Amino acid sequence: MLKVVKFGGSSLADAEQFKKVGDIIRQDTSRRYVVASAPGKRHAQDTKVTDMLYQCYALAAKGQDIEDSFKAIEERFNGIIAGLGLDFSLEKEFDLIKNGFIHKAGKDYAASRGEYLNAMILAKYLGFDFIDAADVILFEENGRLNMEGTNTLLASVLADHANAVIPGFYGSMPNDTIKTFSRGGSDVTGSIVARAVRADLYENWTDVSGFLMADPRIIENPLGIELITYAELRELSFMGAGVLHEEAIFPVRFAEIPINIRNTNRPDDSGTMIVPATDEVDLKHVITGLAGKRGFSVLSIEKDMMNAEIGFGKRVLEVLEKHGISFEHLPSGVDTMSVVIATQEIAEIKDQIKAEVCRAVSPDKIAIDDGLALLAIVGRGMVQSKGTAARIFGAVADADINIRMIDQGSSEKSIIMGVEEGDLENAMRAIYKEFVH
Repeated sequence: MLKVVKFGGSSLADAEQFKKVGDIIRQDTSRRYVVASAPGKRHAQDTKVTDMLYQCYALAAKGQDIEDSFKAIEERFNGIIAGLGLDFSLEKEFDLIKNGFIHKAGKDYAASRGEYLNAMILAKYLGFDFIDAADVILFEENGRLNMEGTNTLLASVLADHANAVIPGFYGSMPNDTIKTFSRGGSDVTGSIVARAVRADLYENWTDVSGFLMADPRIIENPLGIELITYAELRELSFMGAGVLHEEAIFPVRFAEIPINIRNTNRPDDSGTMIVPATDEVDLKHVITGLAGKRGFSVLSIEKDMMNAEIGFGKRVLEVLEKHGISFEHLPSGVDTMSVVIATQEIAEIKDQIKAEVCRAVSPDKIAIDDGLALLAIVGRGMVQSKGTAARIFGAVADADINIRMIDQGSSEKSIIMGVEEGDLENAMRAIYKEFVH
């Protein structure tokens, strides 16, 4: 058994959390490769180190004094070192980083230094080798991850290290500058490492005991999810469900490596297991989970005999493509076509989009309506349970909520509905109550 383990910012926020991480890793010798995040919040009023780095770099970029700001960052790391009783100094690294800030090394460089320094401390504490992510995680000129190049290089490098700590969140561009993933990108690094070493399991340790069936800020004490497939997770993650960075699914999904979401503060909890596929179905609840997301608009087009007009949909989508806009969903009828788009992508060019669509397809009617929220109801058990859709729509109707859009994939593992943004939370509560309570 070979495991890759990633620890989030809350798991590595201070020395006491480091000790918990050390105990977890030492309990199981198969946990050989560790991906570290930057120190997160120690308490609700605290500031994440990544945010401290951004703030400090912003001062440097304006030519302002950064002594006090940078000293606070140093104190966070030195506090961890002292709390662990390590004979270890980061003074040389601090000097290099401060100099990089002053000489405007870039926001990505600044943001990545939290993971870099924390991984160095963790490697020292565990007695593992330290491998800089900049040496093994490669990006292309366009800023996209060079997946295959990274996989080949990383596999070769790690083959020479029995145990290692790798910083999460960043890699390097072809010109050797630092490039970061989006926020939460340490999840992606962990997934990349797991694929490279052909791990049997990728453990992602955080501050919750796995996925919940719904957002606990909306649903009181939602049930946990013990088992979920990659496909279900992808649907829920895209719709805003937290815990795991959605891009982290792909490298391990490609290699069919399961992911186990675990809680650093409750290491005996089994957490959520994410698997490529399973025949196991929860027929009691039918749905695996639900998640919602606000901020969508609907481009609605009507035209008689649209279905007989070859290339109609293609010409509409070409207008969006011209502006670099992707669509979320495409529910359509015989003489109607709706395109669901993120509102922020078209906010400044609505009139231009409508004018170009009119020139492209000469619709009878066209409109763009904002204020749409999408709600995903996901479950591999839905396909085996008759009347699931009726129960969903009935629950929403009983809550006096109007459904503006319905979209069900051919796999029948998810139903996406659109409701007014103000109705999203009540719709979620109504559906959860129907299937769980």
